[in-house]
Amino acid sequence: MSLIALCVLGALTAGPASAQQMPTSPAPVAVALNPATTALIVLDVATEPCGRIPRCTALVPRVVALLAAARKAGAFVVYSSNDPKSLVAPTVQPPFLPAVAPAAGDPVVVGTAQDRFFNTQLDVTLRKKGITTVILAGWRINGSLLFTGVGAAIRNYTVVVADDATSGPADYDVAIGRYQLLTQLNGNPKNEPLLKSAVTLSRTDLITFR
Repeated sequence: MSLIALCVLGALTAGPASAQQMPTSPAPVAVALNPATTALIVLDVATEPCGRIPRCTALVPRVVALLAAARKAGAFVVYSSNDPKSLVAPTVQPPFLPAVAPAAGDPVVVGTAQDRFFNTQLDVTLRKKGITTVILAGWRINGSLLFTGVGAAIRNYTVVVADDATSGPADYDVAIGRYQLLTQLNGNPKNEPLLKSAVTLSRTDLITFR
C-alpha cells in the first residue's frame, strides 16, 4: 500500500477532532486551610464583564458565601480586575458588583494581563502577609483564573480553585479550564488535596478554615 493511501486510511479511522472528548474532571475535594497563611483572590466579579454575562452573575452568591467564610476566619482578601476604565486611571477602584465589593483595607490589584501576577504587585503583597496558599474565585475559569492559577503555582503557592465560584461562557470553556488547571507544569491530575505548588479543585461548601 502506498504511503499516501496509508495516510488517508489513518485519517479516516482516527475520526474527526470534534468527536474526541475531554477526560472526565476529578470531583472537587475538601480542604482545610490555615487563615493566617491563606488569601482569597476575587477576580473580575465586576460590572464589566461580569455584570452583563448571566453565567457570571449566577456565581455571585457562591462568591459572597466564600467571602463571608474567609473574612470570619480572618483570611486575607484581595481583589483584582483588568477593567479597561481602571487601566486608564489605575488609582480608581474597579467597579466590582455591590454584593462582592471590597471592604475597607482590601487590596485591589489592577492587571494588564490575565495572569494577575504579571507586571503587578500581587506577589509582593501576598508575601508581605506571609501567604502560602491562595483561593481563586471569579471570572473566568479558562481566562484570568486559569492564568493567575498558573502564575501562582510557578511561584510556589498552593492553589485552591473554588469550582462552583467560577465559570466560563460555555460548558466547553469550563471543561477546558478545569483540565488545564490540573495538568499545568506542576500537575495534579488526580486532584490530590493541597498538593504544593499545584492546583486543587474544591468547592465553596468543601473549603473550611482551621
